[in-house]
Amino acid sequence: MVDQPGTGVYPEYWEADVVLRDGGTAHLRPISPEDADALQAFHTAQSETSIYMRFFSFKSRLSSKELRRFTEVDHKDRVAFVITIGGEIVGVGRYDRLDDPTEAEVAFNISDAQQGRGIGSILLEHLAAAARENGIRRFTAEVLPENRKMLRVFADAGYELARRFDDGVVSVEFNIDPTEKSLAVMESREHRAEARSVRDLLAPSSIAVVGASRRWGTVGHQLLEHILEARFAGAVYAVNPEAFELAGMKSFARIADVPGPVQLAVVAVPYEEVTKVVNECGAAGVKGLVVATAGYADDGERGLRRQRELVRQARSYGMRVIGPESLGIVNTNPEVSLNASMAPSLPRRGGLGLFSQSAAIGVSVYAAASRRGLGISSFLSAGNRADISGNDVMQFWEDDPDTVAVGLYLESIGNPRKFSRLARRLSRSKPVIVAKSDVTGLRLPPGHVVRTTLAPAAALDAMMRQAGVIAVETIEQLMDVAQIVSSQPLPKGPALAVYSNSAAFGKVVADNAAPHGLIVDRIVTDVDLDAGTSAAREGLRRSLRENLADDSVHAVVAAMVPSRSLTMDAIAGVLAECAAEAGKPVVAAFTGILDTSVQLDELLARNRESGESGPSLPCYSSAGSAVAALAAVVRYAKWLDRDQGMFVEPAGCDREGTREHIERLLSSVPGEQLVRLDDGEAAALLSRYGIPVVPSAVFESDDEAVAAAERLGWPVVLKTTDPALRHRLDLGGVRLDIEDADSLRRNIAQMRRALEPYGSSAIEVQAMVSVGQACTFRAIEDPLLGPVVSFGLAGDAVNLLDDWAHRVPPLSSTDLHDFIRAPRASLKLFGYQGLPAVDVAALEDLGARLARLKDEHPGIALVEFNPVLAGTRGANILAAEVWIGNAAQRTDSARRAMLG
Repeated sequence: MVDQPGTGVYPEYWEADVVLRDGGTAHLRPISPEDADALQAFHTAQSETSIYMRFFSFKSRLSSKELRRFTEVDHKDRVAFVITIGGEIVGVGRYDRLDDPTEAEVAFNISDAQQGRGIGSILLEHLAAAARENGIRRFTAEVLPENRKMLRVFADAGYELARRFDDGVVSVEFNIDPTEKSLAVMESREHRAEARSVRDLLAPSSIAVVGASRRWGTVGHQLLEHILEARFAGAVYAVNPEAFELAGMKSFARIADVPGPVQLAVVAVPYEEVTKVVNECGAAGVKGLVVATAGYADDGERGLRRQRELVRQARSYGMRVIGPESLGIVNTNPEVSLNASMAPSLPRRGGLGLFSQSAAIGVSVYAAASRRGLGISSFLSAGNRADISGNDVMQFWEDDPDTVAVGLYLESIGNPRKFSRLARRLSRSKPVIVAKSDVTGLRLPPGHVVRTTLAPAAALDAMMRQAGVIAVETIEQLMDVAQIVSSQPLPKGPALAVYSNSAAFGKVVADNAAPHGLIVDRIVTDVDLDAGTSAAREGLRRSLRENLADDSVHAVVAAMVPSRSLTMDAIAGVLAECAAEAGKPVVAAFTGILDTSVQLDELLARNRESGESGPSLPCYSSAGSAVAALAAVVRYAKWLDRDQGMFVEPAGCDREGTREHIERLLSSVPGEQLVRLDDGEAAALLSRYGIPVVPSAVFESDDEAVAAAERLGWPVVLKTTDPALRHRLDLGGVRLDIEDADSLRRNIAQMRRALEPYGSSAIEVQAMVSVGQACTFRAIEDPLLGPVVSFGLAGDAVNLLDDWAHRVPPLSSTDLHDFIRAPRASLKLFGYQGLPAVDVAALEDLGARLARLKDEHPGIALVEFNPVLAGTRGANILAAEVWIGNAAQRTDSARRAMLG
């Protein structure tokens, strides 16, 4: 929390950097009394028309009383946000609570010079989010009819508006709870803004290299040389105060001396000079920075402080930052032709977009792609990833026509919740391959706020699978998959034809395919590569055409040992040609050949009378790599081909009532403390989402137990409340099917004797339900992933074998289907060893309700149902544990903000 002297306290996350519609950045924060002079300057700079639109009359200056009223707010009943660029206020939005405490009136004022950049929409999002936190549910506004821009801000926000015209003023009213439409509008605006900001970095109209050097081998020298050698399409400027001429062009002492506008500055100066350079770039109107300089997060705590200040400083001027310690950026589009990187030459143009954290790994990613001859559309090395992240670049790639597949190497995921949302959307149109380091887990990158993680590590992997991401372990595996998805059609199924001129080799490949989920439809070994060059080539071509034409074959793995008659290049040429003709993927493995991708454009051009260049073929030095890569692509194609279903919204969920219920419970919870609800409160809260818990009663005397049993209904169950024993029938912690009072009294006495060695503990009585398979559900609020739901079969499966399924809400019908079937022990739900199948639909419904409850209410910190007895009809929750706490701001919420 931030304590603003004299006005009150507001959450720290109310202050945020934001991306504007045109890709620039600005800073949003609550107003303060110290803003009086800045607010006056903002007001006096406005046109008469803008002032009239805001106040319904013209006033050249704000009075002292007005300035106090506008700048001194309590952050509860009266909230005001300002947006600043370069320290100057460019927009103000505010709300004032009305007599009805659930309603507030809003008003906005946007600088004339900054209109059209989406500032009003961002202010509305943040005001609505703050108002909801303060118990306000409805906004009203009075707008002059001629103020069409403001009316459009309300109309385009996605809320359901009610308008009326009275006495020359348009009154607008709307509920501010997020709706499917309002969230879609926000995400669409976020997408356009972030994609535009990355596009301006990767396709700038002009570049200045600050720190350009004539000394060979220095970073500044190489960056300038590589930009010039790639024949960048825009203007290039060299900035170095100690040189008059660099690389045959005039050098400028400062960026302010450059004669033309500079859109992108590549910074390669010592870190002690970076602050001055960033200020100069901001003052000169530069839009973005690529910072190659090291000495930030890699330099301990003092480096982290410098890095945070670098980002804050750049964003205050509206600039985005790639880096620091970035290897650079590449764009192979001939209309751009940009190599502002340490790569010695512009790579071959192609459809693969690459992103890497860490300069060192960036070198490996780039080298691996170059070694295989993979064509690249764009490449961005984020270095320490202080600002521009993989999420930002995915926004750009989604719209980029040059990119057909993307690969990301991630050492950290600062906003997994947003990553999940973006990756799921991008994967529907382009394959997304992610290699993450062993230590990725859910940690934040250096320089970001550290948060404690609650979710198991497997939750991140589950989130990626749920989003359709092709997850791999190494850079080499990333490139293995990229070879296929960037050059081959997706397979329509898992059935393979294995080709080899060695029966033993073909059998090895077939045996390797099965564990990867591939089906070997046929093994073709009657390929004679020693029949003479022409005959061997024609025989291979004829056989391939015949088998690829068969609908039961979805792909081909060719594991060949080249001969004198038919070389590796000749074999690859035939394979590539047949793959292109059939529209099915073909991959090749050549024993003893270095792991490289064989590009056949020149060879096929020579072999074709038309002279056209032919396709490339994914080639591997081992059949295992080829099979693993193809299997990953088959899984992705299967995910893509599936109906993902609609997001499930079970009937009978009282969202508003639950919100009020939680707020009432949290009103007495201090700070970040977590509180466990008693059984009655937990059951009452869960019932609002249609989640019933089988009632139970703790007792002290036998008479109390009998009375409870009469109330609950016979037969009943006895259970200890000891968490280690309450599910252990074998240790005397549970007694079933007690039918009358006498039997109940006997069982109580026997249970107390059985439990005596374990210490005393309370006993409860519960209504007996139909027998079934014991399952468990869990839902938590992870600080990074947000809501995570988990499912498993109760007992040893989850306790000893960690056999859980994890998903990140919201869940579609397909997600729920997979969720319940994901644990290895889930076979027991479907008639295992002659037992009847359980009501899986009831488990799916319970999972849907729990996921929606957790997604919509972050104040619920943890929910656990253990056990849930799933029978042939229905599923009964025998015990429910619910913890609540004051919710921290989720990393992907109903307000746009940049992480950092």
